[in-house]
Amino acid sequence: MFDIRFPGLGLTLRNVKDGINLFGLDIKFYGMIIGVAFLTGYFVICADAKRTKQNSELYLDYLLWLIVPAIIGARLYYVIFSRKSYFKKGSGFFETLVRIINVRNGGLAIYGGIIAGVVVAIIFCKKKNIRFSIFADTICLGLVIGQSIGRWGNFFNREAFGEFTDSKLAMCIPVDYFVNKHSLKPLVESGIITERMANNTVMYDSMNFISVHPTFLYEAIWNLVLFIFLMIYRKHKKFDGELFLMYIWGYGLGRVWIEGLRSDSLMTIGGGMKVSQLVAFLCVIAASVILVKKRLDYAKEYAANN
Repeated sequence: MFDIRFPGLGLTLRNVKDGINLFGLDIKFYGMIIGVAFLTGYFVICADAKRTKQNSELYLDYLLWLIVPAIIGARLYYVIFSRKSYFKKGSGFFETLVRIINVRNGGLAIYGGIIAGVVVAIIFCKKKNIRFSIFADTICLGLVIGQSIGRWGNFFNREAFGEFTDSKLAMCIPVDYFVNKHSLKPLVESGIITERMANNTVMYDSMNFISVHPTFLYEAIWNLVLFIFLMIYRKHKKFDGELFLMYIWGYGLGRVWIEGLRSDSLMTIGGGMKVSQLVAFLCVIAASVILVKKRLDYAKEYAANN
């Protein structure tokens, strides 16, 4: 029931649970991994701040400013684009409010957190009299490595996976992990799995498995590659803010692709495009336009001075 298999890679992970019980207290691996991601991101930010002779303590102040708004932003984004799950007919105001603020049942969207983070950063920089462009270049390094690590929390939770696939990288999860029943109908009706997954299960050790795209892994690898690129390029950037724009461009490009594979995405809009795909696509376009303009301005200034 707790196995996870990657048959195309010949890999079977036995008894992978989603947490541990410590002195009677259930501790989820998801929360532990998010904590590791946060600390890793913070250390990367501090290291880059020292490299560029910035005051690293300002970044701790910013992160303390950010914690509550980021959670609120991530939650609001999720609730807005999956509002049918929260605003139900017959539910009173108090019942609906409790449903919205109960994050223990999941429901945080990274884009909402990033949007909140940018707004808080702009306000913070204005209050502290810091240039946002330099500040954003440093923050994005910690953010992208934190995102890469944080996605592994989805692995232990068996969530944020994609549609059915039988490719080399397919991840197989026992159906009984979700609902210990022989019928797959409740799983399909609840939206946990799709009909295509239900119609293409595979059997291992007398158990039914769904075979899906491990989109958490795709994004973790994508963000790691983006992080490595930004770390290499940072000494060669042409203008302040360039790393941040490259992060927005690179992360958005990855999300356009990965979000198209996922089966649990938020609201789908016209043409089959998902909300997060649209947001990512708009980020790519906006970052591309600004990068080109800034690069042209830099080239003109360089030519004038040489």
